[in-house]
Amino acid sequence: MDQKIMKNFYPINSYHMIRIFNVTVISALFMVGCESIPAPTEQIATSRTAVNSALSAGGSEFAPVEFKSAMEKMEAAERAMGEKDYVLARQLAEQAQMDAKLAGAMARTAKAQKAADALQEASRTLRQEIDRQVQ
Repeated sequence: MDQKIMKNFYPINSYHMIRIFNVTVISALFMVGCESIPAPTEQIATSRTAVNSALSAGGSEFAPVEFKSAMEKMEAAERAMGEKDYVLARQLAEQAQMDAKLAGAMARTAKAQKAADALQEASRTLRQEIDRQVQ
């Protein structure tokens, strides 16, 4: 009877050992794969440039919500870089770059609209002046 229990015990035990070994190998490969992800330093630099460009375009004044979002995502990307979470850092940097580009475009559009309105007002004033001189 003791021999019967031992026969049944060893195959189950070896099956579990093989399964544990496979899980361990797969986990190790996954961890090595994660560590091989390069730091997104170029993406961080590109995003930082986009944020600075949006700031100089007037993004903080003309598109404050989008600009603030870009700044917050940029800061979060830099924190993720510090924590070596490169996947998250890249995603946040890309999002920050898109938000910054949007803020910059909105700022340039608002400035162009303001200039067009000023030009239209100057043109209207000039027409009124010409009309007065003709009468």
